[in-house]
Amino acid sequence: MAAEADPAVLVLTSLAEGDKHGYAITRDIAEQVGVQLGPGTLYGVLARLEDDGLIEALPAEGRRRPYRITATGQRALADQVQQMRRVAELGLRRLGLAGGRA
Repeated sequence: MAAEADPAVLVLTSLAEGDKHGYAITRDIAEQVGVQLGPGTLYGVLARLEDDGLIEALPAEGRRRPYRITATGQRALADQVQQMRRVAELGLRRLGLAGGRA
């Protein structure tokens, strides 16, 4: 069973480190978590995140358009990763792989 990851969370996590253009986002995600986002997936996610006010496009640098996470995007990412952490900790406890009660 492959680890499933929400592409929007992956993109927001990448941008939490700093502004990046599409290829840099894709490369960062692949290097850090081993998930390869195709261009259709990446640019669809970028458009949706921008429409939702979670990221903003910056002025183009030649052919590249960098993106920046907004304050709203940072809050949304923090909420999402805290929820993911709670689920992961619960799963580890129930599998007997971490201390604490099940």
